This record gives sequence, C-alpha cells and structure tokens, in this order.
Amino acid sequence: MRRHLNRPVRRSAVAAATILVAVTGCSSTDSGDQAADTSAPASPSSTAFSEPPPLPEEPTPPGSVGVSPGGVTTKVDVPADATESQYGQACRAAKLWMTDKPGDPPALAEAYLKELQAPGVVGPGTFDTPWAQLTPAQQAAVVLAVNGAANDECG
Repeated sequence: MRRHLNRPVRRSAVAAATILVAVTGCSSTDSGDQAADTSAPASPSSTAFSEPPPLPEEPTPPGSVGVSPGGVTTKVDVPADATESQYGQACRAAKLWMTDKPGDPPALAEAYLKELQAPGVVGPGTFDTPWAQLTPAQQAAVVLAVNGAANDECG
C-alpha cells in the first residue's frame, strides 16, 4: 500500500480553513442573521447609544466677516443657521423697518443691520437674542434675512 505523505498537510489545511471560516463568521458585523445572546442581560451602555454633545462652534475664519466703513457687520461668510420661522420673522421685521424709511431698500440694509448690532437690541430681527450673543452662523442668517428683505424676497 502506498503511503500519502501529503494527507496530514491536507488535513491541516482543511482544519485551518474551517477555523478561519468559523472565526470570520463569529466576528461578522452583519446584523442580518445574528442571533441574540440571551445568557446575560445587556448592560445599558452596550444597548443604548446617546448623541454625543454638540461640538463647540467653529471660530469664524479670518476674512469671512465683512465690516462696512461705518463698523457694521454686513457679511458673515459661514453657513447660515436659523429655522425657517426665525428667518421668516427676521426677514419680515427688516422689511417692515425698511418700508417706514425713505430710500432704496438695499441701501437701507446697512442702517438696519447697524440698529440690530447695537448693544442690548433684542427682537425678531436677531431671533430675540442680542447680536453679540449670536453664533457666527446665526449672524450670517440675520444678514441673509436683511438682504432678503432688501431684495423683496420675504415670503
């Protein structure tokens, strides 16, 4: 009878492949066919995920704030952050202010922004928050709303 020297090698290869398949199958992240482990109750930290706290507001990049010669912030070049309601109220407040003033509405936008940026001013034009307490993204939304009012784009 002829002896096969490669038979132990084949058996080792088959055993290694079987182990590899078993280990890979156990560590799969596919949640489709995994059975739940009912041997011990899950701890709250392993089953409940909470939202991470919000990241701090990014500092406004240099050069992204436009200030007029009169010292009024007329541009904040960051993505605007306001709800639709806040934007609508700010735009309507600016439009109402502009209709009571003589002159071209686009020219009045800076004058209105100057009033909004004065210390202690609070109202719908600044989301009921003083200008200095608004984030750069909220300031961008206020400027956007004022320019929208000046261009007769309020809804």
